[in-house]
Amino acid sequence: KLLVRRYLLIEDEEMFTVEIKAKCQDLSMIKAILEKEGGIFLGQEEQTDIYFKITKGRLKLRKGAKQSYLIYYKREDLQEIRPSHFELYPTATPAKLEKVLRAAFEVLVEVKKIREVVWIQNIKFNLDNVEGLGTFIEIEAMTETPHEFAELKEKVQTFIEKFAIKKEEIQSYSYSDLLLQRIN
Repeated sequence: KLLVRRYLLIEDEEMFTVEIKAKCQDLSMIKAILEKEGGIFLGQEEQTDIYFKITKGRLKLRKGAKQSYLIYYKREDLQEIRPSHFELYPTATPAKLEKVLRAAFEVLVEVKKIREVVWIQNIKFNLDNVEGLGTFIEIEAMTETPHEFAELKEKVQTFIEKFAIKKEEIQSYSYSDLLLQRIN
């Protein structure tokens, strides 16, 4: 629990992750495994991610009932475990920030989802039901320093195997890209 609390408290600082996103037909099976592994379930939240058009990386405003953030991140679109670098800026006034961002940037797409978050040590599991796309699991192993990628990758691989995730289920693109592909 201390590690979970620690990672929740430093969300406004620069973080590095190793992550995957995979299509998942049976979130209940994933939940059962996470419960058996001692996962700490933090509940569900409806979230809207508004992606803005920028020249490098991705910029989105995440609006949720519990917390809202401006999130900037960079990562390669690979269909494998991949590093990601992100920065979070918490906001207590998401509507005001959204107004400013919409005035400054073109909106790329809006992603609406119901997310359930589970933690095991420094690994965050996002169980997502994304409007227009279906159900997914994201596995994010986090650190404050970029030199721990090999160890983090090994942890993520362990859970890929426990969840029996197939290579073809792993997604290389963000939800925004997947939605844009459906629209266009």
